[in-house]
Amino acid sequence: MEDVFHQPAVWYDGESAIRHEGEAHWDGSDTLSLRGFSGSMEVDFADLVYGEERGGELVYRRSSVPDFRLILPEDLPAGLAAKLPAKAIYGAWIDRMGLGKAAVILGAASVAAVALFMTAPEWLGPRVPESWERNLGQAMVGDMGGRLCHTPAGDAALAKLLAKVDPAEEKVRAGVANIGMVNAVALPGGQVMLFDGLVQDAETPEELAGVLGHEVGHVRERHVMTALLRQFGLSILLSGANSGMSETLFGLAAMGYSRDAEREADEFARKRMAESDVSPLGAASFFERIGGDAEEDKGGEANAVIGWVSSHPDPRERAKAYRAAAKGKTFGPVLTEAEFQAIKTMCEEDPDVEEFDFGFF
Repeated sequence: MEDVFHQPAVWYDGESAIRHEGEAHWDGSDTLSLRGFSGSMEVDFADLVYGEERGGELVYRRSSVPDFRLILPEDLPAGLAAKLPAKAIYGAWIDRMGLGKAAVILGAASVAAVALFMTAPEWLGPRVPESWERNLGQAMVGDMGGRLCHTPAGDAALAKLLAKVDPAEEKVRAGVANIGMVNAVALPGGQVMLFDGLVQDAETPEELAGVLGHEVGHVRERHVMTALLRQFGLSILLSGANSGMSETLFGLAAMGYSRDAEREADEFARKRMAESDVSPLGAASFFERIGGDAEEDKGGEANAVIGWVSSHPDPRERAKAYRAAAKGKTFGPVLTEAEFQAIKTMCEEDPDVEEFDFGFF
């Protein structure tokens, strides 16, 4: 190489606190020579790392000697500048690409990440292994503690009602919780929970059958994990049920499904009720009644802190669909009056059931 570069330089050798002043000599080789009155040393270019820019000077470090510092003027000859490590301000790939292009790419990646997060529940929910779903459901039921109501007659009547709306060989499990909310929830792992507030509000067993059939539809169509992922986020798969029973409960009660999922669950319920000779008129009456209550008592003191109306589609529209399903048909009773009363009195007659304390909130 024809040119030999000599540049003023300051360096700290990393072994002592001495500030060396002198020149950096480069003859085109892979080594930079540092020569000064207080000492000299050879530094391989491959060992140098860009540090920072300050006051018109460039600072370089050595990978092999963490405390080494080489300070050179910013206006270096092109040949020497090309040999030294490239200046890095935002990060290696951003510096190579340029801040403008990198910002565009990062923006596009952020939009893609948000889109993935928003759509992930729809495709991930049905693909969650059923074993995971069962474990999660059992954890959530465990959160309820002793608030699940049981009596021999009530359990038998509920099982009979469930068989009408879920004729599958492997039954969905159903229970009544001693909670005064007008609501019902489908839990992961094939479990449905009716809240006692809804049971007390029902005037006929056909009303309960409509609600129960709808929640069973969410289970059978595997809507539950999709809604849970949307409600609580992907972390629910790693952490299990919320450690606070009250937070888990209210999250479940407010859990929202997509319109397609609600439609599928209602269609499932009406189909099963037709197959089992259960009148859909009871469900229609129930939805009409709670729909009217919602209009008359907005923000009032209904039976629930979170009501059915808040977490499901317009009850009046649903009532019309159930009434349409009953046209031209006759139906037999789904339960006897005694069996219906056995379900309604389960929580009252269970001596071991615990009260739900709204003081948790």
